[in-house]
Amino acid sequence: MSIESELQQERDRRIAELEERLHRRGVGVKAPVAVLALVVGGVLLGLLWKDLAYFFSARTPLTLGAEGEYRYEALESNRYVQLHGVPTLRGAYGREGEDVYVVVGLRESPFLVRRRALPGEEWSPGRVPPRPDPRPFGVRGRLWAEEDAERYREGFKLLREMGEVQPRDGRLWLVVEGEKPGGDKGVLLAALALVTFMLGNAALLIRGLKRKPS
Repeated sequence: MSIESELQQERDRRIAELEERLHRRGVGVKAPVAVLALVVGGVLLGLLWKDLAYFFSARTPLTLGAEGEYRYEALESNRYVQLHGVPTLRGAYGREGEDVYVVVGLRESPFLVRRRALPGEEWSPGRVPPRPDPRPFGVRGRLWAEEDAERYREGFKLLREMGEVQPRDGRLWLVVEGEKPGGDKGVLLAALALVTFMLGNAALLIRGLKRKPS
């Protein structure tokens, strides 16, 4: 028998031994690893929870009124709303890729609106931002209480310092124009992936706990 044949037989024997060990022990992960995976999956799902709740929320906008007659009693964070108002004289500008966005307040109210820049509101970093379009306007979008909108913290800070909006009970509110319930399919896909991941690890954990020692 050649050396190559002997080496091949030795490899086959070792592979057969490993397969037999795996068969006796069962396929899966150790309990601590599965538990850790479940915890991580739960945390990530928790971070998506508000977005997931908004995805399935009512698609008919909640009407919050217009200047001088806002329905403050109806305020609820993470809702699809509509309202009308007169913009403040100044706004906070930012860019996302090629798109320019402006956060503008509605006068004599606690409301801010984040929307795409209109014609005449072109801006580039390093330049003095123009004044927002002064015409009254209506807007539909996702309503955030100030404490729930960490992503837009800088916009809240700037508009508060400008003094043209009036916090209500110490809070400002932001409407993100154009964000509709059911619009972000990526949130749903991410949630389904996390749930599948957690269910898989839960099944492996249960299988491992039930497995008898060899």
